[in-house]
Amino acid sequence: MAMLKDPPRTGTATAAPAARPSLRTPVSLASRLILEDVRHSYGDVPAVRGVSFTAEPGEIICLLGHSGCGKTTLLRLIAGIERPDAGRILLDERVLAGPDSFVPPEKRNIGLVFQDYALFPHLTNLENVAFGLRGMSKAEVEGAARRALARVGLEHHALDYPHTLSGGEQQRVALARALAPRPGILLMDEPFSGLDRRLRDNVRTETLNVLREARATSIIVTHDPEEAMRLGDRIGLMRGGRLVQLGTPEELYRNPADLIAARFFCEMNEVPGVVAAGQLETAIGRFPAPGLEEGAAGIAAVRPQGVDLRAPGSGTPGRVVAHRFLGELDLYEVAVEGLDHPVIVRRRGIAGLSRGHEVGVHIDGAEVLVFAATGS
Repeated sequence: MAMLKDPPRTGTATAAPAARPSLRTPVSLASRLILEDVRHSYGDVPAVRGVSFTAEPGEIICLLGHSGCGKTTLLRLIAGIERPDAGRILLDERVLAGPDSFVPPEKRNIGLVFQDYALFPHLTNLENVAFGLRGMSKAEVEGAARRALARVGLEHHALDYPHTLSGGEQQRVALARALAPRPGILLMDEPFSGLDRRLRDNVRTETLNVLREARATSIIVTHDPEEAMRLGDRIGLMRGGRLVQLGTPEELYRNPADLIAARFFCEMNEVPGVVAAGQLETAIGRFPAPGLEEGAAGIAAVRPQGVDLRAPGSGTPGRVVAHRFLGELDLYEVAVEGLDHPVIVRRRGIAGLSRGHEVGVHIDGAEVLVFAATGS
């Protein structure tokens, strides 16, 4: 990752190069990133507590968590902006940071896309992308920068300045700049947070396509679980400076480490119960409770899409107390005897069902997770 030095000027580039460069992104020499018991504190406040994982070459890992969980600090440690208090960070077999060694950021072969893109306003987009390219002739620098811009669809804006572009276009220039030197690792810190929802979906898809083609090992920090599931081969869920769980999106959704992790990926109906004969007995049904002792208090976490409403007289008796149309789905709140809070239901419109109607509540066991009651 290049430090902020005087950028190589590309001179006055012609508007139309003699030969149109290939649209393909130069393939990065993807590296394996290894973290071993990495720790870091700010004064007496721990920010990263013993994080260990390996990102395989070409893999995309999303670090997910609420603000203050340590994910951005971990990214800064990988980049070399911060130095760990303990543990080791390796790129393939090369130690980047450890008890007796530390490689500065500009010598790590790591690309970094900041949350605010950090484009130089006084440089053209072409010059921004060319920044950091070293050991090449002027013509080679311009050619590499143009190829990177072409791959993100912005070659026609090469001679414009960043302020003339939309937020999504600026993000793509920043991505092109990070990929142009062909880094072994690409780090992205909340790269889509400044975009509106509609634009964010499109830019995420375009970015994922570029990352797949470049085959760069990528670490992406986000607080958005949907974004993590869309982009990541694996997701690292962080909380309080620790890596709570690391796995594929489906693994974290289907088998979350705990109730707090389950809440991250879906709104939950949390129904209390007591274990009897291996089942958690609740006001809305009985569910398998493996690993919980007889008589223990537990929580059945039921996804709203796992609740069905049928004719009264079947299932658990309930009454609709609220209904909202949400477009593709309808949202229902259903009062059930024995529960302090209504059951939240998300279903496609059920003909004629509205507030005040009596219903039978049915639960799809595949959408239920059972946890020990911990008070969290």
